[in-house]
Amino acid sequence: MKNDNDWKQRLGVVYSTNPDFKYQTETEVEEDTLPPAKQRLIVAIDRRQRAGKQVTLVKGFVGKNDDLAALAKTLKTKCGVGGTAKDGEITIQGDLRDKLVALLTQMGYNAKRGN
Repeated sequence: MKNDNDWKQRLGVVYSTNPDFKYQTETEVEEDTLPPAKQRLIVAIDRRQRAGKQVTLVKGFVGKNDDLAALAKTLKTKCGVGGTAKDGEITIQGDLRDKLVALLTQMGYNAKRGN
């Protein structure tokens, strides 16, 4: 049962004297995941704000966060390294651009090596 009077969703909202007021929350709509052949992924390296460590970024994924997380888990497992998936991009520890492009191409994705 969903509580219609959830106070955590209304933090920062000023009190209303209207007795018929219903607080509207914005729902974020996730895009449907495109098939792998239609995805245009860019595999690039990033060194900024990471204390000198290198990470490989996979950008351009269009789809649901669950599918992004599943792809990230597959890539991390095949490369044997750590990483994360958030904000529509996958971060893999280390400089693995060539290996990731090969893996993504093998999986049917349209992957291109960036910088």
